[in-house]
This record gives sequence, C-alpha cells and structure tokens, in this order.
Amino acid sequence: MKRSQQAYTYAALSVILWGTIPTAFKIALSELSIVTMLGITTIVSTAVLFVVMVLTGKLCLLKETTRRDLVWSALFGFINPVGYYLILLTAYSRLPGQVAQPINMIWPIILVFFSIPLLGHRIPARSFLALGLSLVGVYIISSQGAPLSPGRSDTVGVMLALVSGVLWALYFVLNVRDRRDESVKLFTSFIFGSAYMLILMAVTGSFAHAVSLRGVAASVYCGFFEMGITFWLWLKALQLSETTDKVSNLVYFAPFISLILLHFIIDEPVYFTTPLGLLLIIGSVIWQNRAGKA
Repeated sequence: MKRSQQAYTYAALSVILWGTIPTAFKIALSELSIVTMLGITTIVSTAVLFVVMVLTGKLCLLKETTRRDLVWSALFGFINPVGYYLILLTAYSRLPGQVAQPINMIWPIILVFFSIPLLGHRIPARSFLALGLSLVGVYIISSQGAPLSPGRSDTVGVMLALVSGVLWALYFVLNVRDRRDESVKLFTSFIFGSAYMLILMAVTGSFAHAVSLRGVAASVYCGFFEMGITFWLWLKALQLSETTDKVSNLVYFAPFISLILLHFIIDEPVYFTTPLGLLLIIGSVIWQNRAGKA
C-alpha cells in the first residue's frame, strides 16, 4: 500500500472513531456524573497514551523532561483534559449531541485571534468575516429546527459549548510554544490531568457513588478513542501524507457521522438546521484556512 493510501486509511479510521464519540458521551452522561465519567476517561486515556509511547519507542524521551517542561505539563493538564472536558461535557449534558459538537468546532477560527498576542501573528480581515459566518452557523444549529424562534435551545449549554471551543483554541496555541514531541506533551499533561481528576473525584465523593456497567463501558470507550488510540492514528496519517491539507479536511466528516449515529443509536432527532449550520461553520473554517495559505 502506498504512503498516501496509508495516510488516508489512518485518517479515515480516526474520523470514524471520532464520529462515534458524541454518542458515547451521551450514553456515559446518562449513567454517570460528569466528574466520574471524566475521571474514568482521563485515566484510561493516560494508560493508552503510555502504551502508545512504549510501542513507538518514545518513552525514552521522558528522560529529557526539564522542570520547566513539568510546569508546562501541569498547566496543559489543567486546561486539557480537566477544564476543557468539564466544560464540554457539561454542555453535552444540557444539549443534544448534534448541537454541542458542531458549536465546539469553531475553535480553528478562535485560534486565529489567540495567535495575535501569543504568537505575534496578524489578523486578516477575512478572519472577522469567517467568525461572523460561523456564529451565524452556531445560531442556526442552536435553534434546533426553529431558526425564527430564538431561545429554544439551552442558552447556558450553548455558551458552554462556545467556551469549550475558546479553551481548546487557547490550549492549541499554547501547545505550539512547547517544542517537545507531541506524544510526550500529551502523555505528561494527561498524567497531571489524571492526578487532578482523582483529587476532584475524592472531593466530590465520586468514589462512593454507584456506577453502572454501561456508563463505565462508554467512559472507557471514550478514553480509548477520544484522545488515546485515535490521536496516534491521526498523527500517523499526517506523517504519511504528502500534503496535510487534504487529510486534515477529512476531520470535518466526523460531525456528519455523529449525526447518523446519534439518531440511530440513542434516537436523537436530526433537526434540519443542524447540517445547515454545520456546513456554514465548516465552510467558514476551510475558507479561512485556504485563503490564509493563498
């Protein structure tokens, strides 16, 4: 199999797996508290990332970790997985999966605005237009089939989904300033994240709560395929691809896969406004990225 074919195979697997995550989120949240679910998911993700580092021969890179690197990892672990997923999962608990996921996807546009003070980049005029178009898409999606009747969706949930996108953009741009190997950065930040979650679970009394097998299974699934194995597959796709543009754009198929799975697995009705708003958000992101390269 050619390198390009391998790249698309790895990318397709990543997109399919990521497309299943909103359904797994909703199943887990229907059975467990947000803190319990995230605690299980984070610990499983950390274990998976450790195995990935062993299999890829990168465990030895941990010896090069400095005290400054640990400070960065402690900060990253607080942002992701703890802060980011606590906010995102709260949004999922208040909104249909088909609403929470697409709203979160405006983060690439927010990223451009963070890159000014943190990376010294300039904001092109098209970014403001792209942001405006994506926010229109957010409004259409959040209307849940009634675009002329605002207020139908949970406003707090919509705001949390937006905030999660902002937090992910902040995490991404700060991550760029850390020059360590991506696997090392993610693994060490998740070690801190696991420690934070164990403390939070102890404080909230999550260990004393009864848990369902279905909820635990869904949480473990998210731990494997939200950040664990899927992250490695995606990195492999990017490494094998001749140009990352075409492969990267495949990720925008994930929300459409999610719509199908949410409908058929947990019987979530698909509002006609969801694909319309989703196309507007994705279109504005792709347009901004292509215009920037041009």
